Amino acid sequence: MFRDLTRKKQQLPESECIEILRTEPRGVLSVLGDNGYPYGMPMNHWYDEKSGKIYFHGGKHGHKIDALKACDRVSYCVCDSGFRREGEWALNFRSVIVFGRMRFVDDLDRVIEISRQLSYKFTDDDDYIEKEIAGFARNTLCLELEVEHICGKLVNES
Repeated sequence: MFRDLTRKKQQLPESECIEILRTEPRGVLSVLGDNGYPYGMPMNHWYDEKSGKIYFHGGKHGHKIDALKACDRVSYCVCDSGFRREGEWALNFRSVIVFGRMRFVDDLDRVIEISRQLSYKFTDDDDYIEKEIAGFARNTLCLELEVEHICGKLVNES
């Protein structure tokens, strides 16, 4: 159902793909948007190692939400910051693309936990996190990406 990577020598093992999803804070979520046009947007994410699912948060209305209601199939691309080998100008970076189906998280306790874990990717200030959750959790929409396929590769820009 999903295509194999063309350049097999550049393919990353799944464990490395998961490490990138676990450590990198953001990527680009792509959905099937209006009139069949792809719609991609930068998103923060949390990879839940226990479930193998990826979680997002955002507002309850807009283009992304309308698109997800019409079609739950998505892709999500995450890149690391890359590195340069000594003496080379070209940037090397790792990218991961996840394909799967998105669902809306309705349980408030789960929304709070997802929001907390997402926040920890950016700050360890518990007081700030709990204040934000208390003020905004009820109006926060969380999304759960059920992963169907993961592929990653090492890219050299030369």
